[in-house]
Amino acid sequence: MRFIEFLFFLEMVMRSLNRPILLPANVVLCLAVAIGAVVLAIHVGGRPAIAQDDTVIEDEEVVVAPPATSRESVDAPTTEAAAPRKISYLKWAYQSLGIGYSLIFLALSFTLVALIVMNLLGARRDNIVPSDLIEGFEAHLNAKQYQEAYELARNDESVLGKVLSAGLAKLSAGYGPAIEAMQEVGEDENMKLEHRLSYMALIGSISPMIGLFGTVHGMIKSFNVIATSTTAPKPSLLAEGISTALFTTLVGLLIAIPAIAAYSILRNWVARLVLEVGITSENLMSRFQTVGGKKPS
Repeated sequence: MRFIEFLFFLEMVMRSLNRPILLPANVVLCLAVAIGAVVLAIHVGGRPAIAQDDTVIEDEEVVVAPPATSRESVDAPTTEAAAPRKISYLKWAYQSLGIGYSLIFLALSFTLVALIVMNLLGARRDNIVPSDLIEGFEAHLNAKQYQEAYELARNDESVLGKVLSAGLAKLSAGYGPAIEAMQEVGEDENMKLEHRLSYMALIGSISPMIGLFGTVHGMIKSFNVIATSTTAPKPSLLAEGISTALFTTLVGLLIAIPAIAAYSILRNWVARLVLEVGITSENLMSRFQTVGGKKPS
């Protein structure tokens, strides 16, 4: 319609210029149809481009969304894998010590327990200075039953019984030789008691030395990892050597401390009982001072 109006406007202008333009009606109709088709094509052809743009945008949104979901799915296992692994303290200690250190420390531990029990049983008062022996021996001496007193002391396995039987056996040679024989037997029995106790002191001495050896060994392992690694070493590899160093020191001290403590306590107890043996035996044999001459200095 606008084109037809334009033609009429052009004809009026030409008329005003005294140059009339006359167009056939069919030509005007064809031109109008052609112009209308062009305009319609322009309007219709522009819409698909917009729809195509919308489609591209929607496709882009669909393509971008899945990576976010996949990243979450990847992060979830990583978080679970980063969780610390739990292990028992005993298993950790065994892995750090290894089979060699474990066997050594177990052997020292069982030996120490056996020595403590053996020395406790051997250091009882009934095994060193039994009171019933003192009473029976004195009763026989008061009754002048010297042979019975000797048999009583000889059949007794205590330290005091061995000392008294040795003194009575040498009494025929005089009081001096009898006292000397009693002192020799007393020193011999005291040496036996201290000899058993010395093994406890030995364990108390070598246990921390083995722990120190393990400390040096573990630190060498850690520094070897650092020296042979071309990149930054893993903390777990360094922790293996450090764990060996610390656990060997810890176990060595755990064995040495009770060993030294038990040795000191039992040694003082045994020394006191052995001193009591010497005093008691001399008191019981003091009535024979006149036998064989003077009392030894």
